[in-house]
Formats: sequence, C-alpha cells, structure tokens
Amino acid sequence: MKLRGRGAIITGASLGLGRAIADAYVREGADLLLMARSDGPLRAAARELIDHRPLSIQRVEMIAGDVAREADVERLAAMARRVLPHADIVVNNAGVYGPIGRLEDVDLTAWSEAFAINVFGTAAVCRAFIPLLRARGYGKIINLSGGGATKPLPRLSAYAASKTAVVRLTETLAHELAGTRIDINAIAPGNLNTRLLDEVLSAGPERAGEEFHARAVEQKRDGGVPLQRGADLAVFLASPASDGITGRLIAAVWDDWATLPARSDDLAKTDVYTLRRILPSERGLSW
Repeated sequence: MKLRGRGAIITGASLGLGRAIADAYVREGADLLLMARSDGPLRAAARELIDHRPLSIQRVEMIAGDVAREADVERLAAMARRVLPHADIVVNNAGVYGPIGRLEDVDLTAWSEAFAINVFGTAAVCRAFIPLLRARGYGKIINLSGGGATKPLPRLSAYAASKTAVVRLTETLAHELAGTRIDINAIAPGNLNTRLLDEVLSAGPERAGEEFHARAVEQKRDGGVPLQRGADLAVFLASPASDGITGRLIAAVWDDWATLPARSDDLAKTDVYTLRRILPSERGLSW
C-alpha cells in the first residue's frame, strides 16, 4: 500500500480522472478529502470510496466548492486541517475546456472563467496548502495539464493557454520550494474519454474544427486512453518512489516514468520534461 498513512486532497474528484485518482489512492491506503462543484455526484463518489476502502481506519471526507472561489479554497484547507491526520498530497485536477471556437467568435467571459478555474484555481489551492506541507517538512503537489501545453490547439485557446500556464506555474513553484522536500509536478494524462470529450463532440465540426472533431469521434469510438494510466502516474508522483522528482511535465502514456527513480540524478541536471524556447542553433540554423 504505497500511500498508507498519507492524507490526500483531490479537487475535481467526483468524475473522470479525478475520480479515478481517488479510487487509486484509496486502494493504496490514503486518507482522502475530496472537492468538486456538484454536491450530488461528490457525495455518491465519497460513499462508494468508503465502501471500497481496504482499511476501515481510512478517512474519506468531502466538501463541495469551486476552486475559482478563494473562500471555497480556504474552506477546503481549513477542513483538511480538521479531518485529515495530516496533509501530504495535493492533486489539482479540477479543470474545464472553456469555450470552443475561434478566439474572435467565443465569449470572453467564458474564456476568462476557464482561466479562473484552470490557472487561478490551481494557484489558489497550491497557495493554501504549501504552508501545511512546509510545516510537515514534506509533500507532493500534482497539477493536471494536458496536450494543450505541448502543442497549439486551435479553437481551444482558453484550454491550451491555461494548461500551458499550469506547467510554467509548476516549474516556478518547484524553484520556490527547492530544499523543502516538497515535490511539485504536472501530469499530461493523454486523450481521455470524459465529459470534456463530450463537449467537443457536442460543439460539432463547425466550432471545434473538422480535423479535431473527427479525431474526437474516433477517440470516442476507440475508447481513448484508460483513466487508469493517469491514475497510476498520480500514485507514483504521490509516493516515496518519486521523492526528489520535481518541476516536470510528465506524460502518463508516452514517458517511461516508472524508471525515473533510477534516473533521478540525470533528470535533475537537465531540462527534460520542461517547457523551453528553442534556439535556431538547436535546429541546425546559423542565425
């Protein structure tokens, strides 16, 4: 049980990848505090997790709230202090696609709201829990990014820009937390069949673009990447096996992350799994 005795806070925990991470964490022995905006699905998830916990002493608690609201994040941190033996792991999973369509066609309020959830929400939760992790002298923060951070995503500008911001925030906080034994990393979980995919399908090829929509139809048909791949990576990054690995964007599907403990010294000396500007000389150009 890789997470036995550890307390984990998971946002966006009622559905999709957040729920899969919660399932994986409870199987590994962690105590959980779950947060999501919708009270009903969150309560249902908490009940099922309690029923499936391997240890009767494991705590599974929940609180409805929105990470884009600072007051809700403060309530989450206060509840963590009250109901968990201690806080060791923070998973910032709450996120949205935002408006789908060309930038000149989408609603800017909706665009801003996507940033509020994806970027401000992640930053607010980090800010609330870093003091708890500092006091403990150890901790793990796991932020959810995605393909939007590694390549342009036309017609999903709010998602692409905000998820890129999450990665740079992760790298920046890794420097701020150097020497604290608090590791912070971002996950790219792959193309998942979740409610976000359903939003693309509902948007249709006119708004999502013919090529992207066609890929979404194919993904829906084929099943996409299993949620368990991202959940397994989240377990690894929450466990002692990943101690010292920090400031990285790691892909659940494409990166050989299980071997990273044996390569941690090499990893620490490089900018592998980070966002960087490419220089002309790196592409064989003389200018």
